[in-house]
Amino acid sequence: MSAQDNINYHRVEAAIKYIEQNFKDQPSLDEIARAIHLSPYHFQRIFTEWAGTSPKKFLQYTSISYAKNILREERATLFDTSFRTGLSGTGRLHDLFVNIEGMTPAEYKEGGKNLEIKYNFYESPFGEIIVGSTQKGVCHLTFFTDREEALNALYSDFPNAKFRHQPDSIHQNAISIFNRNWDSMQEIKLHLKGSAFQLKVWETLLKTPFGKLTTYGNLAKQIDSPSASRAVGSAVGANPAAYLIPCHRVIRSTGKMDGYRWGDARKKAIIGWEAVREI
Repeated sequence: MSAQDNINYHRVEAAIKYIEQNFKDQPSLDEIARAIHLSPYHFQRIFTEWAGTSPKKFLQYTSISYAKNILREERATLFDTSFRTGLSGTGRLHDLFVNIEGMTPAEYKEGGKNLEIKYNFYESPFGEIIVGSTQKGVCHLTFFTDREEALNALYSDFPNAKFRHQPDSIHQNAISIFNRNWDSMQEIKLHLKGSAFQLKVWETLLKTPFGKLTTYGNLAKQIDSPSASRAVGSAVGANPAAYLIPCHRVIRSTGKMDGYRWGDARKKAIIGWEAVREI
């Protein structure tokens, strides 16, 4: 080992120790590089070369390992686990950020009047999908078997909107979720048409971890409405953003996996696909 290699080895060793000691603060690349007295660019290159992964991914692995240990050994809640791991919310446990912005009452009432919706058809591991988006985010994502029926369903959801058959970057970012290369994803924004109760249920659904399942009853408890399982079920069934809002992760308390809007066989396939890819 050359003198320079020896120096770089000790720099990476120091960086790993810093990450392991400070991961709860979720330090940035700049902060880690500064701690070992290197420029971010130089540090990124050296660390990746020696550790075989980027500093960002090493930080994620360290955080997730700690979080999984808390969940397994202490039976902690997702919220407590996120807090103790230094993450800003339960969604961060799986490196995915999805923001919901409900349509204004006027937009809701007027059926999408003054909205321009771009749509296109795409392939997914679970069949064809249609994606629709406004300037604010994804407003529609559904599986389908017939294109004409899928398009008519989009039109009926927004009867007064203007439509354009045109792919865009919002679509591409949304469908990249199926690749699970989340490090390269931008934040996914959803611009959804729904009641306040539906939006609350959908937002809570986002906290169901990848590869895990929940029940309608658990969802009702999470939104502080333990007696509203049936209403929760209706909201889940009305989900307009398949897979992005993971309604496929909701099962009955008996364990049955039926009642999926886009087919029970597809639901089981998605659950199985996620199970073998769980972090």
